[in-house]
Amino acid sequence: MKKICRLGVHDQPLYNARDQQPAFALRYSWSGWPTSGDLRALPDDQWPALTSAWEADGLRLLERTAERSQILLTFSTKPNVTPAFLAMRAKGRLQHAFRTSSAEPIEFSRKLAVRAVGENTASAVEEYIRSQVKSAEFVDIRFAELLERLTVIARDVDLAQPSESRSGRYWYNLHVVLVTDGRFRFGDEPSLTKLRDGSLKIAAKKGYRIAALSVMPDHLHVALRGNVEHSPEEIALAFQNNLAHMLQRGAIWRPGYYAGTFGEYDMNAIRTAVRRRAAGALADKSSSPAGQAGRGRVPISAPLLAGESDSPAG
Repeated sequence: MKKICRLGVHDQPLYNARDQQPAFALRYSWSGWPTSGDLRALPDDQWPALTSAWEADGLRLLERTAERSQILLTFSTKPNVTPAFLAMRAKGRLQHAFRTSSAEPIEFSRKLAVRAVGENTASAVEEYIRSQVKSAEFVDIRFAELLERLTVIARDVDLAQPSESRSGRYWYNLHVVLVTDGRFRFGDEPSLTKLRDGSLKIAAKKGYRIAALSVMPDHLHVALRGNVEHSPEEIALAFQNNLAHMLQRGAIWRPGYYAGTFGEYDMNAIRTAVRRRAAGALADKSSSPAGQAGRGRVPISAPLLAGESDSPAG
């Protein structure tokens, strides 16, 4: 018989980062604007060391594109990296590279932007979560109707709007999926309702905004705007531990989770833009610093992203 653990005031959390086996697809673009200087001036031989330093931080540089007064970098990250940490490391290490190279030093303004991007757009993720019950095709119509009532689509949460902070603007949209241990199925209304209400309480306490939520018998989908000081790992663990505590049934979740970023751009659109810009660069005979530095450049307004294999943990 499986041992049932009860969480008390002094108990350790049932779930921690060490024991997790997550699946993740985490991608962000970072944009910065200098107060002076030319962002194209960093010598090409500085980029390998800079890229290695970011890799040690848990950030893998996927693409870069620079104009004189704006630079855009795209990264894949590990689940323990927060958007706030990414913003700090992207800016700090880039400034350090300029200071220690032959280029004119660069100081960035506080106006920076970090945008979550992914394979799917926000509307696609929200629709996917909304349609969970219908797609399951439950035989018991009354049970299906219960799950439909417990599904949350928050029309007042606009994930296209950024979170503002002293360090910049953040679009931190995250899709989190938890699966029950052994695919145990909740079939009673009180437990399923507690999962829905508990998720909303956790989000409110932690500073998250849930845009879509689906409680299914053996798994949970949440699409939310995260707190930029919290990593995807922290967010998943918050739901795992607090929901388990609320239900008082022990370690109900599989020791793992899915966490994926998403935004207003989908991957196909971004990859198409990358290919078109890269093709144009081949015909560019310019010897300017900007012409020499391009790696699959796209218009500065479009975030760059590469495939799943570019994850630091991949």
